[in-house]
Amino acid sequence: MVRDALKEEYPFVRELRLNAYQEYASKIPERHWEVLQQSILSDEDLDGGIERIVVEIEGEIVGSVTLFPPKIEAYKGLLEDELEYPELRMLAVSPNARGKGAAIALMTECLRRSKKKGFNALGLHTADFMENAVKLYEHLHFERLPDNDFQPLDDGIIVKAFVKRFNERLR
Repeated sequence: MVRDALKEEYPFVRELRLNAYQEYASKIPERHWEVLQQSILSDEDLDGGIERIVVEIEGEIVGSVTLFPPKIEAYKGLLEDELEYPELRMLAVSPNARGKGAAIALMTECLRRSKKKGFNALGLHTADFMENAVKLYEHLHFERLPDNDFQPLDDGIIVKAFVKRFNERLR
C-alpha cells in the first residue's frame, strides 16, 4: 500500500532512509557520506508543498520517497535554474524489502501525482555509486539531463539529473 506518511512517522522514515543508504558509506569518500547523511536526516522535507510518501508491505513501512514541488530550492545553490517540474528525492527501501516492488510502487506514485497535477515531467538526481537506483530509473525510461548535473563537493562525484517526460505513456 502506498500512502502519505503521517507526521508521527517522520522520525521512523528518516531512520529507514539512513538504513537504506548505509550501503553507500563504504563506496564514497567519508566527507561525501557525511554530507549525504546530513541530507538524509535533515528536516528540509518538512517545508510546505513537499509530499512524504511511504509504502507498506503487510502493514510495515518498508520504503519512502519525498516529492518536491517545482521551483523549490532543493539543492541550495547547486542548480542554476529552478526546475519547472516536480522532483523526487530520497527514494529509500529497507534492505530486507528489496526486490518486492516497493521502489517501483513509490516511483509510480510520484509519476501519477505529478501527471495528475498537470506537470509534463518528473525529475530526480542520483549518482553512479547508486547502481541499482540508476538501473531502476533507466528501466522506467527516465532520460539523462546532463545540463542539470552538479558536483556538491570537490571529490569527483557528479550528481546526475534524470527526467521522465509525460508525452509518453507510463510504462
